Amino acid sequence: MTFWDHLDALRGVLLRMAVTVAVAAIAIFCVLPDIFDKVILAPCHAAFPLYRLFDRLTDMWGATAGDPAFNLSLINTQLASQFYIHLSLSVQLAVILTFPLLIYLLWQFVSPALYPHERRNASSAFLFGNILFYLGMAVGYYLIFPLTLRFLAGYQLSADIPNTITLDSYMDNFMSILLVMGVTFEIPLVTWILGRLGILYRSFFTRYRRHAIVVLVIAAAVITPTSDPFTLAAVFLPLYLLWELSARLVKK
Repeated sequence: MTFWDHLDALRGVLLRMAVTVAVAAIAIFCVLPDIFDKVILAPCHAAFPLYRLFDRLTDMWGATAGDPAFNLSLINTQLASQFYIHLSLSVQLAVILTFPLLIYLLWQFVSPALYPHERRNASSAFLFGNILFYLGMAVGYYLIFPLTLRFLAGYQLSADIPNTITLDSYMDNFMSILLVMGVTFEIPLVTWILGRLGILYRSFFTRYRRHAIVVLVIAAAVITPTSDPFTLAAVFLPLYLLWELSARLVKK
């Protein structure tokens, strides 16, 4: 194939990717109001599973996890915000949900240029990376974001300044935390690649394990600055497990 033949093939792949995202976005746009009420706004209510779990655990230990009647109401201050969020969130969710398919379409274009062992390694990295990304987003949704929301929604610099949370602010933090956690969970994949390249070895993780524990505890405390030990442990454990998983994926 000539350069222009490759370019034409790439254009066809990009067109199929765009159509895939567009179809998914239209479908999500139609059902998004139900998703918004039942999924995206679920952390605003005390019935969220994590809140019930922590309230039950802290009751057992005689501690206080927060207001058991936690219920956050959002307001909208911009005329077009609700429509814009409806539209933009549909596209964002379409890209996130169809991401494996998009990468597969791109992979079909790239794979003929690779050797068989390179295809096998790339396929393993693709599967592993997708699993970690969605697992990270799940941890962000069920753990990190609800804890952050519950703390920040009740935090007041002064009793004379009530908190009034806008829809735009809520969605910015919601998507940011989920995407950051999804990317953070890709760390084992990055370490596996560096290990395959001979740049990183298991001795690094052994030497700096104690340092990593201190840093991860501080990071967990920053993410959820509460006095509740269950909250701190719940945030620390996934981060530490990522560290240990990364250590097991590189050779000695």
